[in-house]
Amino acid sequence: MSRETVSYTDGHIYEFSPDLDPVYTAADGESLTFETIDSLNKEIQEDDDLLESIPEEVNAATGPVAVEGAEPGDVLAVEIESVEVNEDRGRVVTAPGFGLLQEHDDIEHPFTRITPVDDDADTVEFDGIDVPIRPVIGTIGVATESETISTLSPHDHGGNLDTTDMTAGTTAYFPVFQEGGLLAMGDSKAAMADGEMCGTGAEIGTDVDVTVSVVKQPEPSIDRPLVRTPDAWKTVASADTMEEAVELANRDLIRLLAADHDMSPTEAYTFSSLVGGLEISQVVDPLVTVRNACPAEYLSVPF
Repeated sequence: MSRETVSYTDGHIYEFSPDLDPVYTAADGESLTFETIDSLNKEIQEDDDLLESIPEEVNAATGPVAVEGAEPGDVLAVEIESVEVNEDRGRVVTAPGFGLLQEHDDIEHPFTRITPVDDDADTVEFDGIDVPIRPVIGTIGVATESETISTLSPHDHGGNLDTTDMTAGTTAYFPVFQEGGLLAMGDSKAAMADGEMCGTGAEIGTDVDVTVSVVKQPEPSIDRPLVRTPDAWKTVASADTMEEAVELANRDLIRLLAADHDMSPTEAYTFSSLVGGLEISQVVDPLVTVRNACPAEYLSVPF
């Protein structure tokens, strides 16, 4: 059976909103490929190409793709089977007013370093140093419930989560707010550290193989993204501050633990302090994103 390819040339978005129009409708359980472009739309190709400011249109997300049968209250499961780079270079940049150290005088803004891909070694090269290619989907999400949110920003729908777990071997789960779910993704990186401190990873185009499926009206459901890695369940939350984000991620994990183990909220809260683990996704987007990781042996729900 052939696998449908949805390319950024077929359609892409720069905003997640409630009224997105699908470029393709997938069957429940269908496998397909998303072809993405780098987050800077191929504008940065050499070290001399500088990003003087963050463009109005950034982080093009290929899609959206509707999934048959997905309705509000459902959960959309996205099994990420592979993420492969599809160009010969990445680019890591700084830009004025962006990044963790944007106010520090000793850090150049703007600055660009092209990171050539070595296919044989499966690395990118930064100033003569080889860094393993570990592709990550930076922006992935579904249509929002009511707001229109830039692909530069994360929220409950997903979006610019910049989470290193969004990679091959992970299944990502998103709450469905609109009919069809309307999945879109892009902003991939050949390599990226947790935190994404300077504001980018090695930005690059990718081909992403996924299988999409609908979880009908689960109980408990989810309000924000959730990922299942080979070893853990991880709640993912974004907020204005780190404190607010970790509180949301912890509340989400408590809800799942309580349902799975028939615990009270207090019991699940104290249990989460034994088996959970807070992790930073990114600290540079309009909202910060964190995750709370629970080893799979302690959580058999939700789906």
